[in-house]
Amino acid sequence: MDTVPRSPNGFLSSLSASDFELIRPHLRMVDLAADSVLIEADEVLKRAYMPHRGVISLVVKLAKGERVQVAMVGRDSLYGAFTPLVQERVMNNAVVLVPGVASTIELEPLRAAAGQSPTLRTTLIRHGLAVYAQIQQTAGCNAAHTVESRLARYLLHTRDLSGSDKIVLTQEAMAQMIGARRNSVSLVAHTLQQANFIHYSRGHIEITNVDGLIRTACECYATVKSQYARLLHCQEVSG
Repeated sequence: MDTVPRSPNGFLSSLSASDFELIRPHLRMVDLAADSVLIEADEVLKRAYMPHRGVISLVVKLAKGERVQVAMVGRDSLYGAFTPLVQERVMNNAVVLVPGVASTIELEPLRAAAGQSPTLRTTLIRHGLAVYAQIQQTAGCNAAHTVESRLARYLLHTRDLSGSDKIVLTQEAMAQMIGARRNSVSLVAHTLQQANFIHYSRGHIEITNVDGLIRTACECYATVKSQYARLLHCQEVSG
């Protein structure tokens, strides 16, 4: 792991110069390899991740083997926001959904830095609350909205977090991420392609009409974006 410069992660770029300097010597760069499991439920998290590129998926694994995504963390935030403040076992798996690179820091120096700086503690809390708000919205979305609107919302959110119109996702992965059956996702993906909103072939998705997807997505997409803007007091990460 190599020493990493500041940014382009939203959490890092939001820190004051003094807060960033508290953690800068401890930051390292790591690869986020596709499908790699960063941690499993009931394990103790030992490091936080701040993606520069790529997306980390928080996944609930059910007794019969089903996996349902409850939140995503990308270049706007960090995974492990609450852990430096409350040492607890994690409640879900963290899996790399979209490969990339991330800054990482062991939790002990991050905890020490948060203990020295009230503003850093506040920033960690706000990022943790933003992810929690996303989890709540996702639960309601999966229970009440159509597969088509959920898939559109999911693709838009993945695009925002990864910073790319091109995404590599299998139908099985998409089904797991939105809590739907694979055949339902296949039909909806075909419908979105027929509408020229996406181009989909062998697990490779290219978003070709963002406005069309936004019209198809449920209100949860805009709601989560507004919650993040309110909690983080930051501008939307540019593409």
